[in-house]
Amino acid sequence: MVEQDWGVVSGVGLTALAVAAMRAIETCRHDRLIDDPYAATLVAAADQGVGFPTTPEALAAIPEDGPRWAERVDHYLGVRSRVFDDFLTAASGSGPRQCVILAAGLDARAYRLDWPAGTALFELDQPKVLQFKQITLAEAGAEPGCEHRLVGVDLRDDWPAALIAAGLDVTAPTVWLAEGLLPYLPGEAQRRLLESVTELSAPGSRLAVEEFRGTRKIAADPQIASFGAKQGMDLDTVLHHDGELPVAESLATLNWVSEIEFSEDAASRLGRNPGPGAAPMLDVSQFVMAVKRG
Repeated sequence: MVEQDWGVVSGVGLTALAVAAMRAIETCRHDRLIDDPYAATLVAAADQGVGFPTTPEALAAIPEDGPRWAERVDHYLGVRSRVFDDFLTAASGSGPRQCVILAAGLDARAYRLDWPAGTALFELDQPKVLQFKQITLAEAGAEPGCEHRLVGVDLRDDWPAALIAAGLDVTAPTVWLAEGLLPYLPGEAQRRLLESVTELSAPGSRLAVEEFRGTRKIAADPQIASFGAKQGMDLDTVLHHDGELPVAESLATLNWVSEIEFSEDAASRLGRNPGPGAAPMLDVSQFVMAVKRG
């Protein structure tokens, strides 16, 4: 059994565990948008009484109507996960053979997506988080479908240097994903992150970002706030409200061309009725997809 002191069972890190639980719920839906057979395994291995369902039977028993677990924020997470799954599949299939997932958490895309031959996938997060995930999935018999490079580093430190040391080729196009990351960064940190990504990106690189506009609305929503409080998170302090920047505008100054899809539009496109619990997320969330100019 791996050491459980690994950084995602309290505070901000708990969101990684919550997202894994919601991916497990999505996988059990009859109208699922993604298939993540590893999410429930990771949640069960990390369980320390935080209250998430941990078995397929428990997940399958979550009702479709009436009172819904986590106030059905998982409706939104299903849409978000599918949008970024599709982005990674399309972007990696168009030529780039290296991909970077920032703040990867318990993301299992290295194991569950179809990657083109020769793809190197870099995952950045706290060392104990990545170690926990790697050991847990290895014990479950899972094998990555790509060259899987784990880069254990705090994003407040010199992560670009760590990424280059792990083998990132800055002369070749890279596919980047920042999912569930920017809302937890102050505005200045967001700008520095985008600048660092740009410096590491050759022309033709692609970037997908989840952007929240107006995080105060999420923190003030009683259903979402109640869920956070039950898990020991004060969302008003976890989510940053200062200096929120329009990502597409910032990327334009850095020589990227962006397209934006509002999460509500993505939900409709994918045939998902978001449900009342996800409404605050859909009101403020959008997905930015960008390409680095030559």
